Formats: sequence, structure tokens, C-alpha cells
Amino acid sequence: MPNRPGPPPRSLVSRITAILSTFATGDSHTVTEIAHMTGLPVSTTHRLVGELTSWQLLRRAEDGQYEVGFSLHRLSGDVRSLPRLHERATQVVTDLSDVTRRRARMGILRGTRVAYIEKQVGPRPATTWCAGATLPAHATALGKAILAFAPRATIASVEQELTAHTASTLISPDQLRRALHAVRRTRTAVARGELFPGDWAVAVPVFGSGGVVVAALELAVGDHRSDVEVCTAALSIAARSLSRELAIEARSADRPPLRLLSGASRPGPGTATAVFLRMTATP
Repeated sequence: MPNRPGPPPRSLVSRITAILSTFATGDSHTVTEIAHMTGLPVSTTHRLVGELTSWQLLRRAEDGQYEVGFSLHRLSGDVRSLPRLHERATQVVTDLSDVTRRRARMGILRGTRVAYIEKQVGPRPATTWCAGATLPAHATALGKAILAFAPRATIASVEQELTAHTASTLISPDQLRRALHAVRRTRTAVARGELFPGDWAVAVPVFGSGGVVVAALELAVGDHRSDVEVCTAALSIAARSLSRELAIEARSADRPPLRLLSGASRPGPGTATAVFLRMTATP
């Protein structure tokens, strides 16, 4: 573990540089280790590492340690380490929100609830995956888009917890089954104020290798008469693009690494999604 001679960095740029420099050898570190190596207070280090993680410059691993994130890999032109679904999620929801000017979410099923990240309209980055950020699957467009293609045992588990949140919530197994049948037929799920009154949303499923549903993408709906069609078109393009990327990743997992383009000219993984969305979204 390198030592830092002299006083700790004081300016914001120097602090961020010092934090990122601790990963120059490719190792992963805890917040405490980063603070020790940089000479920064643990509280300051925790705050800055959290912000760097939200922008995917760093990534928090399952063991709680931090490592180089996908955005830094992109900046360095490193295409050898393909990102996983949750690493692509931030860029996808950011593209969706920026192009459609609506709240965008990506969700994955955890038990009978949906864990999600979201990007609100505006300059703030997308939220990060958090154990406490979950939604009831049966009362959301995200959840229904995933459940429609989930195993029967998963649907049965959800049917045991059909809690009413509004007067529009699906509260019987028959209601849920009819709704999921419609989603399977159209590949589009709509929530009409089922979790919060007046909160409408539309979602589409994302499929991984072998056609297995792995996630869903959702957009908030403003004008109920015209927004659904616009949102569905944008979501379908984004979901198909992401599904193709995941399929390519699965096929390439056992192949040797190949550098296709230089770092200066290589587009990021969300570029194609953003370009196609701009072709279809209305101002």
C-alpha cells in the first residue's frame, strides 16, 4: 500500500485525482484504505467515492470494496472487460431520460419485489442500486413486464402478496394473470396509478442469453392519451439494443479479448441507444 508524503490534497481536483490514483495498480480498496493512502478524512473519502461511483468512474463490488468503474474503462479504451447488466443500466436510463425528458427506470426482480435505479429529468446522475430501493412487482409496470416472462413459481409467490396500494391495484390472482397475459401478447406493461394515484408508467422487458427475461425498462407517462405510444417506441428500441448487447456478451464470454477501436474513436455502449432514441422521440 503506497504512502503519501506531505500534506493531504486540498483542492477538489487534487482529491479526486488522489483517490483515482490509488487504483493505478488495478487493486480494489475499501473506503478506509483509500483514506489511508490519500491522507483524506474517512468522511470526505466516503462522500467523494460515492459520487465517483454514481458516475461509474468507480464500482462497488459485492464484498464492499471499490474498483475501477466502467466509465474509466471506456476513457482508457479498454474493451476487454465487458460490463454486466447493472453497469450498463445507468447509461441506458440516462439516455432514456435525457432523450424523452421523462423519469426513466430499470428494474430487476428480487423475490416478489423489483429492485430499481432511476434517472429523473435534470442534471443529477441516476441513482445507484440500493437494497432499500424496491417496488411491489404486481403494482408497477416494471414488475409486470418482468413477471409476464418469469417462471410460474415466481408468479405464484407474487400472488401470495397482492397488497392494495390504491383503488386501481391488482389484488386478485385472476386480475394479475389477465394483466400478464396481455403483457406477453404485446410485450408492453402499463401501470395506471396502481402504486400511487395518478402515477402512470409504461415498461418493456429486457431479455438476456437464451431469451430469459433479466430486467425491464420503464418511463413515466404524462399525457395518458399520447405519451404511451411515444414512450413504448423509445423503450422498445432501448430494450432491443440492450438485449442484443447482452446476447453478444454471452457469446463472447469464452473468446480471447480483442481491441476493436482506439479509445479516442470508440463509442460508448449507450451511444447506439441514444442515437436510435433521438430518431423516434418527439421534442
